[in-house]
Amino acid sequence: MNASDFDPDAWAAELRAKRAEKDEFFAEHPQSPIPPDERDGFEGLSYFDPDPEYRIEAVVRAHDRPDPIEMETTAGPNVRYLRVATFEFEIRGDPLTLAAYRRETASERTLFVPFRDKTTGQETYRGGRYMEFEPEGELDDGALTLDFNLAYTPFCAYSDAFSCPLPPEENWLGVAVRAGERA
Repeated sequence: MNASDFDPDAWAAELRAKRAEKDEFFAEHPQSPIPPDERDGFEGLSYFDPDPEYRIEAVVRAHDRPDPIEMETTAGPNVRYLRVATFEFEIRGDPLTLAAYRRETASERTLFVPFRDKTTGQETYRGGRYMEFEPEGELDDGALTLDFNLAYTPFCAYSDAFSCPLPPEENWLGVAVRAGERA
């Protein structure tokens, strides 16, 4: 869908439906990160209202030779990722960049984008939030829509049974991103 085909009402309805589906998973699924003894009281995750201002066109700079990076985790050994791309974009006039990663041993094409912003530890989880993208075709220089409304809190925020990568300093944004999941 190109930008001229964007329907904000349909987009917001689809986003709310995905959020309701996720809430149902958290409340009922055996693999939910919510501890079983807390699921009866679970009333759903907290989200910022859908905001199309946080659907942002980013310039993609693919890395021909991805650099390895070790990410600290919340509860365990560091994990190795490859920095496969850099996204360049603006939020309210501020030029920003985020690095996108893939697990060094992974065969999937999903781009992992962990980040912190000025809401981290106040309005959102203290360890940061994540976004994931599945590029169409090969990862090349070009453009990609970053939808921060899809930013989510990692499972380790809900249970110590999970260990999650922490966003590296290169992905600490100096702006508030009031989109996606809240604390």
